[in-house]
Amino acid sequence: MIITVLGGGNGSFAAAGDFALQSHEVRLWRRDAEAAAQHRAEGLRIVVKDSKGRHEPQLVLVTTDMAEAVRDAALILCPAPAFAQADIARALAPHLVDGQVVYLPPATFGSMIFARAAHDAGNRADVSFAETGTLPWLTRKHGPFEVAITIRAKRLPTGVFPLTNAFHAYTVINRAFPDVIEPCGDALSGALMNAGPIIHPPLIVMNAGPIEHFERWDIHKEGTQAAIRRVTDALDAERIKIREALGYGAPHFPLAHHYAKDGEEWMYGRGSHDRLTDSGDWREQLVLREHRYMREDLRVGLSFLVSVAQLAGVETPLAKAFLSIGGAICGEDFAQGGRTLASLGFGDLDKAALQKLLREGFH
Repeated sequence: MIITVLGGGNGSFAAAGDFALQSHEVRLWRRDAEAAAQHRAEGLRIVVKDSKGRHEPQLVLVTTDMAEAVRDAALILCPAPAFAQADIARALAPHLVDGQVVYLPPATFGSMIFARAAHDAGNRADVSFAETGTLPWLTRKHGPFEVAITIRAKRLPTGVFPLTNAFHAYTVINRAFPDVIEPCGDALSGALMNAGPIIHPPLIVMNAGPIEHFERWDIHKEGTQAAIRRVTDALDAERIKIREALGYGAPHFPLAHHYAKDGEEWMYGRGSHDRLTDSGDWREQLVLREHRYMREDLRVGLSFLVSVAQLAGVETPLAKAFLSIGGAICGEDFAQGGRTLASLGFGDLDKAALQKLLREGFH
């Protein structure tokens, strides 16, 4: 099928390369005109390195023209950071047509940003928007057109907006991710599967000293100690309480399963943490106040989690504490400047009204 991938980062290149390896017709949209032109000049290939070796799949198109990129696409995938979603959603909104599926892995309720942008642009096409709990690849770019994929996701809990479109959305997404997608209900359920705001805030905040001291630091190896793991589990317990208070059932994909050697598989399967650290790709220079774990997962992700907790009537002392400390590190008030239901335009809805919207859509 025709798949459009939006963005030029690690996840976008992994997506484009992996889909091309599956013989899909892949188009890549980038905002960077110079990078797009250079990619076309290099022949539209992406070098994909994984456990089976080196591959050089070919893309069909690399463009900065959104209309050209998404024309006739069945699936539009956007793995861009949460803080980039609003601009991309506005660029995409006028071009969506009936039957298309927009999939954000993950999104922090970004599926609703894309849906709202289309609605506000006056686009009444019957489009499905979906999001999952993690990026489907543990991946890093090794060059301008080269990406290494350490692990591919084995389970992707996915929520859909509007929920009435779930069957169609899952049918399309399953063609890109065969035997991987697990329906988990509406878009908010999908948003509350996001692992980033759980695993990354303790790592970035509790390792602030070493991050600023060492030139290169593997936050997932030296930075993942028993004390930090205990805090991560406690923070994850707050997320699961929110899900339960809103009526979402198991499985909740507790982050403890990511580290476990046996038992139920997490999104990346067993042994993924060790394979991640063994790859060496996450031993890198970390700019504490600008890192994506701080700017996206903490500032955006945790502020959203706290906002939903207030709607659900759940206390989240750890999430609020990390928001305060992270904001202090960056010299900002993350609780005021992050993402909330109110900032997304849903602050006037009670739980029942929000759940009705999630089921039926804006129409």
